[in-house]
Amino acid sequence: MVSHYIILCSAYSIGKRIGLHYCNVIDEEKIKKDKNYIDEKCGYEVPMTTHYIQTCSKDWKSIIDKDKFFENVEIVSSVDEFIRIVLFDKDLNGNDVAKYILTKVPCTHLKLEKLLYMCYADYLCESNEKLFNDYIYAYKYGPVISEVYKKYCGSGSDMIKETDDLVLSSNELEMMPVRSRIISAKNGMKKLICIDKTLDKYGNLSASELVELVHSKSSPWSKSGKGELYNKEITDDIIIKYHKNEVI
Repeated sequence: MVSHYIILCSAYSIGKRIGLHYCNVIDEEKIKKDKNYIDEKCGYEVPMTTHYIQTCSKDWKSIIDKDKFFENVEIVSSVDEFIRIVLFDKDLNGNDVAKYILTKVPCTHLKLEKLLYMCYADYLCESNEKLFNDYIYAYKYGPVISEVYKKYCGSGSDMIKETDDLVLSSNELEMMPVRSRIISAKNGMKKLICIDKTLDKYGNLSASELVELVHSKSSPWSKSGKGELYNKEITDDIIIKYHKNEVI
């Protein structure tokens, strides 16, 4: 029999699980050492699992034949490559957080944009750090994240029902991938807690109520052109200074 050890981690940037495959390794300390090195470089909050399986062959296909759980795992060539892919996932983008919001709160596109902005602003003012890397712009009806706008604007005023990669639901199993995506990012648990707190606070407001809130006097949107210039960025400095004027 051939012994196989596999270290697995979800890699959201490539839409797959990645794996390090150790075949007939006698020294299990090497595997532990590699796992500890990955934890040190990537952060201990990144979800990873270690598996042991025996087959009659050294071939990776023999593992899949024995257990379909390992289907669609992409085996990487080295520990350093494994770390590189995991670290690429440490930064969130606006669509990552938007997907999570949609598993928690029924949203039109307009409401989604406003909740996403409030999550960003709350986290920025609480931690002095970005929640995600996208720029935020002052559009006619409030702050907008361009990539999220492109993805969901086609839904118009209807409730967003699904995306290309996620059936939107409050079902716990369907929430796990998008929640795990946030947790795997830098300061992921801190970000998730802040997002949930913001959604608890503003999630029951209607889209028009949220628009009214972000249009309030001396809000960051109001200080960034009031929608007159659709490409006017709402900077972090402006959010930090004026977000206090758009809270309930």
